[in-house]
Amino acid sequence: MKKIFLILICTFFLIQLGSAQSKITAEKVGDKIEFRINGNLFTNYIISDFEKYPFFYPVNGPSNASVTSMRNANYPHHSSLFFGCDRVNGGNYWQEGLERGRIVSLRTDIIESGGELAVIENECIWSRPGADSPVKDKRIIKVKAPSKTKFYLDFDITLEMLMDVTILKTNHSLFSGRVDPDLAVINGGTMVNAEGETGEKATFGKPSAWMDYNGKRMGGKEGIAILQHPSNKWFPSPWFTRDYGFYSPTPMYWPENGETTEFKKGEKLRLKYRVIVHSGDEKEADIAGEFEKYSKE
Repeated sequence: MKKIFLILICTFFLIQLGSAQSKITAEKVGDKIEFRINGNLFTNYIISDFEKYPFFYPVNGPSNASVTSMRNANYPHHSSLFFGCDRVNGGNYWQEGLERGRIVSLRTDIIESGGELAVIENECIWSRPGADSPVKDKRIIKVKAPSKTKFYLDFDITLEMLMDVTILKTNHSLFSGRVDPDLAVINGGTMVNAEGETGEKATFGKPSAWMDYNGKRMGGKEGIAILQHPSNKWFPSPWFTRDYGFYSPTPMYWPENGETTEFKKGEKLRLKYRVIVHSGDEKEADIAGEFEKYSKE
């Protein structure tokens, strides 16, 4: 009887341990916000005065290695996971060169930390020397870990036009990711969209609700998916994709009038994205099912 009782007690604690929720924290450390999952670094949200724009790096997967890459000689403007735009009222808020335009963080507040969810709010101004700022934005960033093999990063941004804004046709626009070389198609990785199309040739310019990049590492597979929320303007946006490891839902490269995307002063544009960092490929991580859940939130 005593043995049975001990087995029941052990089983109870194992169930409790298995069902325990992850502890997610957000802490300001210097010029970044550190997001940690059960004490392990998930990502830094970097808000340095010396950077072109705020961005996330590293973005660590369940293996504790980053699924994103931090720039290289050919593409120094690819800063891991970021939001920006080129050709905005004559300014460049995407490529290198701070004098061409910058997205400057004005304030960053930690709203929630220490529970099942960490939340920050970040306010930014789009600025360049000798010109009035065309845009300001507010970002709500949430991190959650529904399991040990799947992490969420939700990016919810509202852009407010401070004047009439014209964005010329550009392939450099909005939410973007540059993946680690392990995941790139040219190194044996897989880039796949919601329709099951794979690689740059099949996915470039194709509208799709989501895109996943995954590849082999450390004896298994790991990946990162970007999901567009159905409430977004232009949903599903066409994607700018590259087999070397870049992807972005990029409506400004396929503008509705063929040349420009325009907004009136005072107009607001809200865009929502979910990043899922996961073990396995897109099927093992059930990215299609994850999108269905996200679309109802």
